[in-house]
Amino acid sequence: MNFLRNLLAAILGTLIAFGIIFFMFVFFISLVNTEEAVTVKKNSVLELQMKYAITDYTGNKEGDPFDVLFEKAQGLDEILHAIKVAKEDNDIKGISINNNYISAGISSTQAIRNALADFKESGKFIYAFGDFYMQKDYYLASVADSIFLNPVGAMDFKGLAAEVLFFKDLQDKTGVKMEVVRHGKYKSAVEPFLSNEMSEENRTQIRELIGSIWNTIVSEIALDRSISEEDINVIADTLGGRKPEYAKASGLLDDVIYYDEYAKRLKQAVGIGEDDKLNIISLEDYTRVSRKKKLLSGKDKIAIIYAQGEIFYGEGGPNYIGQGIINKAIIKARDDKSVKAIVLRVNSPGGSALTSDIIWRELEIAKKEKPLVVSMGDVAASGGYYISAGADKIYAEPTTITGSIGVFGAIPNINELAANIGINAEQVGTNKNSVDYSLFEPMSDEFRAFVKEGIESTYQTFLGKVSEGRNITIARADSLAQGRVWSGAQARELGLVDELGGLEDAIEAAALLANVDSYSVRKYPKYKSSFERFMEDFGGTSILNKEEIIRREIGTEIYGLYKEVKSVMEQKGFQARLPFTLTIK
Repeated sequence: MNFLRNLLAAILGTLIAFGIIFFMFVFFISLVNTEEAVTVKKNSVLELQMKYAITDYTGNKEGDPFDVLFEKAQGLDEILHAIKVAKEDNDIKGISINNNYISAGISSTQAIRNALADFKESGKFIYAFGDFYMQKDYYLASVADSIFLNPVGAMDFKGLAAEVLFFKDLQDKTGVKMEVVRHGKYKSAVEPFLSNEMSEENRTQIRELIGSIWNTIVSEIALDRSISEEDINVIADTLGGRKPEYAKASGLLDDVIYYDEYAKRLKQAVGIGEDDKLNIISLEDYTRVSRKKKLLSGKDKIAIIYAQGEIFYGEGGPNYIGQGIINKAIIKARDDKSVKAIVLRVNSPGGSALTSDIIWRELEIAKKEKPLVVSMGDVAASGGYYISAGADKIYAEPTTITGSIGVFGAIPNINELAANIGINAEQVGTNKNSVDYSLFEPMSDEFRAFVKEGIESTYQTFLGKVSEGRNITIARADSLAQGRVWSGAQARELGLVDELGGLEDAIEAAALLANVDSYSVRKYPKYKSSFERFMEDFGGTSILNKEEIIRREIGTEIYGLYKEVKSVMEQKGFQARLPFTLTIK
């Protein structure tokens, strides 16, 4: 009987394996055929519709057919490249922004907007249509020659606000709390676990941060819409865009029309008749075409190393920074004779202080041999600033969130919960200090003092790195530190960054420092393919990873809360991390 059961199980397993292989083969063939079928017709309009979350860099391998199946992210690098290629493509007559919700940070949105502004210099048109406009969507759309809104649509235009969640009462009710040790009066990553309301220091820095970002947004909209900054703020204060007709009257829109009417406007802009077919090519398809077109060429290389996500000790990957994969990339770029300079693209709220220091050290070694320039994305704060501080030159977008020079430790404790449910822990040790911290016991004064000593030591090390890298005194570094967060524009005034600009500006600066005129770029790190990552995570019938399954089940808002708490609970060692989880609306 056992033999028969095992035989049937083996047969069934073999059939399932062959089924999976056949499934993959069919999709592989279909995707290859799709790749070959993508062509750009004459008089085409490139449609910008960002369907997935935008990250700086996906690390997609050119020609990897499984990216379409498994990758649920768009690379900012590829979006910007596609727009640049479209500028010189005679078959592309213009761009249509048809995007109702851009899943990207404000600085990434600004980078796309700047690329579109450059595209307009070709003389080609940009139109924008929305069924509704959230503030970031409208900020992006405002670069267009003409902006249109669905007559039954809506516009959210009221200025920026920030929301921070607090968990002290939740801790008191559940008996699960975080023991916190910190340095920096603005270091409020742990404030939600210590209080039920925002400290005045945190309120001040958030107000000034979002005020600086809003001023940048307003100034750019004002320029492109020919509306004064004062009037734009009046529109925001009076909700002058809340109805389509109000938005049009305020000058935020050019017209209120349905999509079929918008399609007619596109045909007119292209120069074809109403009865002619409008050739629309999606950003997704055009990206596959643009990948094959190199805009820069030369034997000399500028290496771009992407450091994106929170910083954790370990190997790292597409979604978080580990010393393993990043340092391998730094060493490869350093040892490659054709690479003449390195650009570190940082998009990180920070994390492990230890990992940040390990990466900083490898960058210092590389800097002795080749120029090192940092380009900051949406956020380069705390540990993200730590690894940036030693660069020869630092670029940030005006809307970049940076600074946050400070350190904290957050240790979970369930002593009260354990007591409530009848759990008691007892420890036995061989030496005076062998009995360490216990999850089930209150933190002792001795252990708190020990942690505090480590926090202070790490903070002083951080200050030293900033002082050395920015060529300022320790006292000056301390005055800019204390965990305080700044916008890129503020950081430029304070000397924490050198110039305002995007990744392209940083690349040009690196080439200038390396004294090279003709060059191409080489991107690092090289991640495993989408298919490889899928097979590693394969544990069920769904091709979605565990995090995506959770997000879909509980909803985006609750998932954000889950991720916030989970991130804090998973932190090990001292943290150089953004001082709060900030949701800008």
